[in-house]
This record gives sequence, structure tokens and C-alpha cells, in this order.
Amino acid sequence: MSVDRSRRGEPEIPDRIYFKIGDVSQIAGIETHVLRFWESEFPMLEPKKTARGHRQYKRKDVELVLAIKRLLYEEKFTIAGARKALRTRRSTVPEAEAPARPISREAIREIREQLQEILALLSAGGDAPGDGQTASVRSASSRETFR
Repeated sequence: MSVDRSRRGEPEIPDRIYFKIGDVSQIAGIETHVLRFWESEFPMLEPKKTARGHRQYKRKDVELVLAIKRLLYEEKFTIAGARKALRTRRSTVPEAEAPARPISREAIREIREQLQEILALLSAGGDAPGDGQTASVRSASSRETFR
């Protein structure tokens, strides 16, 4: 199964594990000597080499080549500017991995206190809530914090 990139105007990348330099050249629509030059200019573009010295590009390498091409040819970045843009893009956390909202120090303090209360209840041995004793584990303010 290959990713349908044609809707976004990008070439479709075949569903393979490795690509030869000629394959990447054809997919990206650039010459092989340009790919070799980009390898020297963009440290993150580092295809694996076989025992015979042939380059083996992975899918992420092909996607990177397409991103470099877009930055240089369509968005008119300089090589240094494209390198910086790619470094910045790689260092940022994708939205899916970013926390929904930051947790305040106060909320962390309350969680710590609540965990200490739970630990004290468990350490007391046998006095579990439900034996007629009520353990107030969550305060009203912490309920509001996490809604």
C-alpha cells in the first residue's frame, strides 16, 4: 500500500523498504548528482550504503528529499535556509505528541499530596476506605484543575 501524495501535488512513493539512488532521482524528478550534493549539504540526509557502496534510501529519506526539493525549488529557500528550516522542524514536537495543556506546579503539588495520602492509607494496613471510614483523596480544587 502506498501513500497517496498526488492529492497534495507530491509524487507517490512506492511501498518499498529501500530505494536505489536512481529510484529516488526518478521519484523526486532530480538528477543523481544533485542527490549526492544534497547528502553533503544536509547532514540529516544520510542513506545507508551497501557493502558495494551503493546508496540505499529508506522511505523517510525519500520524504526528506521531497521536502528539500520543495523548500529549495518551490519556496525558494537557500541551502542554508532549507537546512535550518529542516532542523527546526525536526526539533519541534509533533502536535499529536504535545501535551493537551501544561500542568501547573500547584496541580503537581496537589497530586503529590494525594499520592502521599493514598500511601499512608495503604501503609496503615487493613483500614481501607469502605470499612465505614471515608478517605477524602481528592480536594475540590484539584477536581476543578483536571476537568
